[in-house]
Amino acid sequence: MHFIDQQRHDYPVQLLCETIDLKRPTYYRWAKSVAVDTAAAKTSDTLSAATLRRQEVTRLTIQQFHRHKGRYGSRRMVAELAGLDYRVSRAQVRAIYRKYGLRAIQPRSFVPKTTQPHPNRRRSPNLLLNQPPPKLPDRLWVGDITYLPMLDGSFCYLATLQDGFSRTIVGYAVANHMREELTLAALDEAIRWRCPAAGLIVHTDGGGQYSSIAFRQRLAQRSYRSSMTRRDNHYDNAQAESFFSRFKAELLVEGRRFTNLAEAQTECFEFIQGYYNTVRRHSSIGYLSPLNFEKQLRW
Repeated sequence: MHFIDQQRHDYPVQLLCETIDLKRPTYYRWAKSVAVDTAAAKTSDTLSAATLRRQEVTRLTIQQFHRHKGRYGSRRMVAELAGLDYRVSRAQVRAIYRKYGLRAIQPRSFVPKTTQPHPNRRRSPNLLLNQPPPKLPDRLWVGDITYLPMLDGSFCYLATLQDGFSRTIVGYAVANHMREELTLAALDEAIRWRCPAAGLIVHTDGGGQYSSIAFRQRLAQRSYRSSMTRRDNHYDNAQAESFFSRFKAELLVEGRRFTNLAEAQTECFEFIQGYYNTVRRHSSIGYLSPLNFEKQLRW
């Protein structure tokens, strides 16, 4: 906002707003609010500490909202501001959102099913039934596949493995097919990065990619255990589906489609490694990012 204020005498406001991906009405509302506060300050010849703090909270809230590209609702924003040493309530954040027309992205509730069970392959039992959640990283990984829409109407596919404890995406792969090579690539990346000990549970749905001989052999070579959802029970893999729901809502905003496979691979890398694992706050782990949560455990 201050950037636009400083440059608006030399460049059109429209151009400056487009440069930082900000809507003009949001800027004008902010500018009007600042002008009112400034005028009041000049009248009284001094700004109270409460007014200064309110202005700073408003500035930071709008700044962080756009930094996270509209992905933070009031809960996460409260945590984000607390990390900047500003303690505010959800009611305060919601009031700022309303005043400046800020609306957080909401994930979709429906996740399309992309994998199909192979009729001639054995389905692994669900090892998570009636078991407590893991208490350390790399004891449980959950995996799934989702589709990514392309401009030409076709699809490419994303396979991920997520740590069941810290929510870190430990491995992923993007390809223009969803054969077993896709899931093997995600698994191999996760193993190279994390090097989990024997006994790790890899929990997936019963799709043919996960029940393939090659995928099972890769697990058996390292004494990992295969676990699968019960037939036609998508709640058994709720964590993986929840990630995809959030992923699509936050990355594929307003029906966005990728132009080609290379763009999809780049965008997935930037979202997963540059944002989701390292920056984005998660409510289930105390509003820390996954890697910060893991780092906290080591201290």
